[in-house]
Amino acid sequence: MKISPIIYRTLLLSMFSVSVINCQNSLKMKTIHSLPKVFEEISGFESTTAGGLLWSVNDSGNEAKLYGYNPVSNNIDRSIAIENGSNVDWEDVAADPGGNIYIGDFGNNSNKRKDLVIYRISPDSTTGDRQKAEKIRFRYEDQKKFPPKRKDRNFDVEAFIYYRNCLYLFTKNRSSKFDGTMNIYSIPPEPGNHTATLIGSYKTCEDQKKCVITGASINKDMDMIALLGYDKVWLLSEFEGDDFFGGKVEQILLQQDTQTESISFKNDSTLYIADERTGIHGGNLYELSLK
Repeated sequence: MKISPIIYRTLLLSMFSVSVINCQNSLKMKTIHSLPKVFEEISGFESTTAGGLLWSVNDSGNEAKLYGYNPVSNNIDRSIAIENGSNVDWEDVAADPGGNIYIGDFGNNSNKRKDLVIYRISPDSTTGDRQKAEKIRFRYEDQKKFPPKRKDRNFDVEAFIYYRNCLYLFTKNRSSKFDGTMNIYSIPPEPGNHTATLIGSYKTCEDQKKCVITGASINKDMDMIALLGYDKVWLLSEFEGDDFFGGKVEQILLQQDTQTESISFKNDSTLYIADERTGIHGGNLYELSLK
C-alpha cells in the first residue's frame, strides 16, 4: 500500500515525539565570573574549534555586534559589527567546523515576523571590527497566518545548532494551551531564501515557566546536544541522524532558577552557561560539570 507524503510525515513526527527521559539528575552550577556590563542581556554564545572564545550576542534592541568573549580572562577580546544587519531579536549563536558563525535573528514572541534571518560570518577571515554578513532568510513551512491563533503560536525560536550541513531550530512554545511541545525545523546553512522543514517534535514538560527551550549547543564530535531551559538542561546522546530524541535523553535540574539563555560545550564533560542580569540577580558565567 502506498503511503501519501502527508500521512508519512504525520507518522514520522509521531514516532519522533514519543521519546521518554531516560534519567534525571540534579546538579549545581559553579559561578566563574560576573560578566562584563555589555552582556546585561546576553542571549546566546557558542565556541568554535579554535581560539577558545565564546562568540556571544545580546538580545533585541542592542547593537548588531558579535563579541569574542574570553571565558578565562573575562574580557572581550574581539567585537565585530554586522554592517548589513540589525538586531531585531538576536537569540542564539551556532558554529560549523569551518569556523563560520551563525547569528539567529529569529526571536518571534508574537509569532508574526516575516523577516526571519540568520547571519553567517567568518571571524577568522578578517582582523577588522566590521564585516558584511551573508543572510539566510527563511519561513516556516507550516505557518500560514501572522500571527496564528493563540493556541497555535509555536514559531518563536531561541535555540539552534549546526549539524551535518544543516541548521536545526528548536522552538520556544508560546501557545495559549501550552503542553510542552517543542518543534524542530531544519534549513540549509547557505545564503538565500529557504523554507524551514518541520522534522519532529518533543514534549519537554508542562510548566510553561520552566519547560521552554532558551539555548542549544552541540559538542565538537557532534554526538551530544545540550538544550537549555530556565532551570533545566536536556542532554541528548546516542541518537542516529537527526532523530535527536531517539537515543538517550537526560534531564538535568539546575539548582537555581534564573534567566539562563546561553549554553555551550567547554568539552564533553563541562558546559558553559550564562544568564541575563535582572536587578541584582544573574549576569554570570557558570560551569556545569556533567561528571
